[in-house]
Formats: sequence, C-alpha cells, structure tokens
Amino acid sequence: MASRAPRRPPFDTPPDLLDFTPSEDQRLIRDTVAEFAAEHLRARAGEADAAGAAPDDLVTKSAELGLSLLGVPEELGGVATARSAVTATLVTEALATGDMGLAVACLASSAVSTALVLWGSGEAQEAYLPEFVGDTVPAAALAILEPRAVFDPFELRTVARRTAGGFVLDGAKSLVARAAQAEMFVVAAELAGQGPALFIVEANAPGLSVEAEPAMGLRAAGTGRLDLAAVHVPETALMGDAEPAAYAECVRLSRLAWCGLAVGTAQAVLDYVIPYVNERVAFGEPVSHRQGVAFKVADIAIELEGMRLATYRAAARADAGLPFARETELARRLCADKGMRIGSDGVQLLGGHGYVKEHPVERWYRDLRAVGVASGVVLV
Repeated sequence: MASRAPRRPPFDTPPDLLDFTPSEDQRLIRDTVAEFAAEHLRARAGEADAAGAAPDDLVTKSAELGLSLLGVPEELGGVATARSAVTATLVTEALATGDMGLAVACLASSAVSTALVLWGSGEAQEAYLPEFVGDTVPAAALAILEPRAVFDPFELRTVARRTAGGFVLDGAKSLVARAAQAEMFVVAAELAGQGPALFIVEANAPGLSVEAEPAMGLRAAGTGRLDLAAVHVPETALMGDAEPAAYAECVRLSRLAWCGLAVGTAQAVLDYVIPYVNERVAFGEPVSHRQGVAFKVADIAIELEGMRLATYRAAARADAGLPFARETELARRLCADKGMRIGSDGVQLLGGHGYVKEHPVERWYRDLRAVGVASGVVLV
C-alpha cells in the first residue's frame, strides 16, 4: 500500500518593499502572548527558577493559547495558511519578555509539532499531529545538543544505523527541555553513510533513559539529558527523508528561535533598568543623570534594535522560501554576543541590587548566556 504524502505549508509571498511591520493578525497574536507573559510568566519565574522546573499548570495555560497550532496547516487542524517563521518569532520574543526559561518550557512542544509539519512523513503526521492540535498537548522536545565542549550540530556523535524495518540509535543529548515530562522526542543523529538526520523517538522506547541536568540558566525549562542505548525506531521515524537540506533548515530555524528568545529577554532588561536608573537616587540626583549610566542604557536600546531587525529579516526570508543561512548566522552572532552583554550591563546598572535575586536581572543574565551555546529545543 502506498504511503500517504505529507502535507507542508506553502511559502509566503514576499512583500515588494522591505517592511517588518506585523500584520493585524500578527499584532493580535503577539499582544495576546505578551499579556500572558506579563501576567503569568513574570509572576512565577522566580519560583520556577528556584524549583528547576516549570509549573505544570502554567505550561497547560500556555498551551491553551494555541502555540502548537501556529505552524500547523489548517487542513491538519492548525491555523497556518503559509510558512510562519515571522509569526513564531514574534510569539517567542513576546513569551521571553516574561521569562526565557519558562518560554522555552512553553515552546518545547510546539517545536516538535512544527518539525512534524515541515519534515515528518505522512504516516508520522497522521500518527502524532492530532495530539498536538487537540485539547491536551503532550510534552515533547527537540533534542540536538550533545554533552561536549565546542558542539557542532553538523558533527554529531549520536549515531543511527539502518536495520531491518528501521533504525538503531546510540548516543546522548544534553539540555533537553522538560525531558522528564516529555512523551516523545525529535532526536538528531548521524545516519551512517548519509549525514545528520532527525528521528522521532517515543519516551517509552527501550534503551532510552532520562536524567536531570540543571544548568546555570534556563532552570525553569527543567532541562535533562537523554541517553540512547540501542534504541530501535521504525522506518517512519526518519524525518525529512534524511536530506541534508532538511536538517540544515531545522538547525537554522532553531537558531532563529533562540534569537527571538534573546530579543525578548533583552527587551525585558531594558524595560526594567530604565525606571530603575530614573528612580534610584545617589548624591542627590537620579543615577540616570550620570553620562556613564545614560550612555549604557542607550547602548542597550541600540544593540537590541539591531538584534531585532536582523532576526526579523532572516525569519522573513525563511517564510518567503529565500536563502536565509547567511542572515540567520548574522542574527545568531549578534544576539549571542550583544544579548550576553545586555544581560551583563543590566546587572551592572543595578549595582549591588543586580547581584541579588530580589531583582530579576541576574536571572535574565544567566539565561542570555544560553543563546550562544544552545542548539535545538525551540523552533520557528
């Protein structure tokens, strides 16, 4: 019997002029998510950071926003009419203004639903996507990063070997969001003789084990490590037909998502330090009257706008079906370097208050350091 053809969203029509102004629908989605982030994520971020996990009820509330529907075409039960990297970037940025770690926890499942749409086989879409567009969205995660220094997503040590009726996976994955709760994973592995590829692995597969792996930042994401020892998966678990272009696109779209997280968190830093330096009085006047302080705040705003525009440009090219590798790498480098500096400057502008947990900037600084080292987890 012939296999069912997968359904993919079409590319969007690029505008005649370069314009990153969100559409009315995009503004509505972004504003709704930003309101949720301000009311729910920001209020419980400290609690989640201390616990090293996102509260289940909070993740459930975020799923009710329809985050996993954004990348799924209408004929598959979602809301997308075309590729939606820009919309997903706006959502990612808005969530991160509340808290990056919680944003990662809330977005982990939508990364898998987007991966199923873009690279899943027809059988995989039929088997798994209904769960992501239903009332209860399963916990799931995209696992690319491996536990070693100077990780390169195109030189994987997790390997996959063909066997009769499927594949066998061996290796380890690091900093996997909500690893302990996930019901399925999309795992990157080196397919012998073909290069890096993506595989669907269910959490109850024999040979798969999960252990906690708390990190310096993103603590609210409940990160863990996956160990795969002779894990068998069927033929339909292979995504993207093992085409190198499919895996490369996954890496780039993930990097764009991390850029969105960096932009949102950096915006939170800026929004926090401006009233602080205006209200903090030293030597009879607000500290913002000092040029060293005022110039540092201005630098944050300038670098943030550059991060945002570079990210939007790369996402818009991805939606239009244009080459976006160069633009993605420029955005990633800018967001990793400048985002970390913005986090550090935020701590510095608060002086001694920047070092204590009474103020959230120390958490944002720890989270922003993840942008330069993380791979996978989120996807636009």
